[in-house]
Amino acid sequence: MALAFPSPLPQVSQRALQLIQTLVRMNTVSHNSNLALIHFVRDELQHLGVASRITTNADKTKANLFATLGEGKSAGVILSGHTDTVPWDGQDWTLDPLSAIVRDGKLYGRGSCDMKGFIGMALAHAADFLNSAAPFAVHLALSYDEEVGCMGVKELIADLKDAGIAPLACIVGEPTSMLPATAHKGVYRYKCCVRGKEAHSSLTPQSVNAIEMAARVIGKLRDMAEGFEANEPRYEGFDVPFSTASVGQFHGGIADNVVPRDAEFRYEFRNLPNADALSMQKEVLAFAERTQPAMKKIAPESGFSFETLCEVPAFLGSSKDAVSQLAQRLAGADHTTLVAFGTEAGLFQSAGIPTVVCGPGSINQAHQPDEFVSLEQLARCQAFMHGLVATRNLA
Repeated sequence: MALAFPSPLPQVSQRALQLIQTLVRMNTVSHNSNLALIHFVRDELQHLGVASRITTNADKTKANLFATLGEGKSAGVILSGHTDTVPWDGQDWTLDPLSAIVRDGKLYGRGSCDMKGFIGMALAHAADFLNSAAPFAVHLALSYDEEVGCMGVKELIADLKDAGIAPLACIVGEPTSMLPATAHKGVYRYKCCVRGKEAHSSLTPQSVNAIEMAARVIGKLRDMAEGFEANEPRYEGFDVPFSTASVGQFHGGIADNVVPRDAEFRYEFRNLPNADALSMQKEVLAFAERTQPAMKKIAPESGFSFETLCEVPAFLGSSKDAVSQLAQRLAGADHTTLVAFGTEAGLFQSAGIPTVVCGPGSINQAHQPDEFVSLEQLARCQAFMHGLVATRNLA
């Protein structure tokens, strides 16, 4: 990778480091509220005279934040980050996940890599963006519940549309090792509940075994997954260059000698950008529909029900896009990449906002025990922000 900025990189500013540490020390695991973090960022921006747009979930326990640094300028670039983190229950951490300790050139803590390092670095440059001579604004967009299905950003994007705010581009700061990513797969998750008819296990012909009926649908999913691997045209650049299907959870049964009445399982599709996950789900629904008549012949109340858990669209940009070229220049990168993990990029793109994914840290550290972001990666992100401050033309 060719570097456009000087080497060695400058040290991460104390201000940026302190802001990142403050954010990491806030417990924003997805099942918790993120309001403390949102209010902290709101207050930091308010000190600069910047107002924030806040949108909340239904019970107002979680919020998104959108702020414009350079009000009155032409629509500009969104710096986007999610505020929630995954939990650390059961993981083998050697330090406090909320310590935000710096040791051996690394800043440790849950969310340090995914993705509070990027958020803190963007916030540290808020005054610079505000006072920049750039002819465009910089927008800060923070969302809730990305880790459980990109729930919050949908509300944020809807609010922008309602307000007539139309940014020119978006940079999603997920950990890509500061290498701009122009595509990722979609993530579509569903829950299937199976209702059968219970009976003593010596009377199986009088029952509908919910686990066995669930297994038939699971077998269908496995067949589909094998079909993707065998037959789907390869999309080179992904570590797994075809769509996948997998079952993540299964629950059912109460005793060895009771035919189970109920079963539940959860599954997902991770589709290539040029594959249709909704058609995949329709295939599963059609299979379940064909399976039900034999069940209902024994127990009319039996059958399948499905619930959508999340539908995160795939993202497909191009290295030729202006925002991708901007990110390459700011990151000092001579090429772009693809990433396997899902982000909010596809949702911004679906809203008509050209998008790229680029942020500090590696996905290999995200969600792991002793998660960290290196100071070297933060320094690269800092140089990226400095370059954006100095940018005079987005084209």
